[in-house]
Amino acid sequence: MSSFKEIVTKAIIGKSKKVSTNDFSLTPELVPNTILGCWVINNRFSGVNQNGVVLVNGSFDVNVWYSYENDTKTAVSNKTFTYQEKMPVHLKDNNTLTDKEEIIVRSLKQPTVSNVSVNNGVVKLTVEKELGVEVVGDTKLKVSIEDDEDDYEVINDDEVMSEKDEVALNEIDEDYLK
Repeated sequence: MSSFKEIVTKAIIGKSKKVSTNDFSLTPELVPNTILGCWVINNRFSGVNQNGVVLVNGSFDVNVWYSYENDTKTAVSNKTFTYQEKMPVHLKDNNTLTDKEEIIVRSLKQPTVSNVSVNNGVVKLTVEKELGVEVVGDTKLKVSIEDDEDDYEVINDDEVMSEKDEVALNEIDEDYLK
């Protein structure tokens, strides 16, 4: 017969992901003619609970390689941009998000520039990223356990020996060493 016990453990109690597209602008020191390349590096972020919603605060650096002076010279301009994403997370078992839970934020798709253009010396960027949030909290699980009975079978030494073993035991010459 078995019974049940409850184990309290840490587990993922909610998950959410969000794809976002944001527009940014950058004004280089020199007036660009053509954008030759654009990349995003150093994506940093963290999540906090804000009234039951995960608020992700982050930043990344954008480097823009461009030509200037009628495409005869090149330069690189960089700028750090910050962002904030509100991510509602549906928690299992009708839990509510409190400050006791651990919030883990992951970049599911690194920020990339999906569109870039130059307008009156200003570089316009569209950056796309995907963030995932996991909320880790206490949860319970029920497990079936065996009763406290001793589940080992008691074996008597006499029962262990087979008839063949008894015959071999009887054939031992006790005077062998004499």
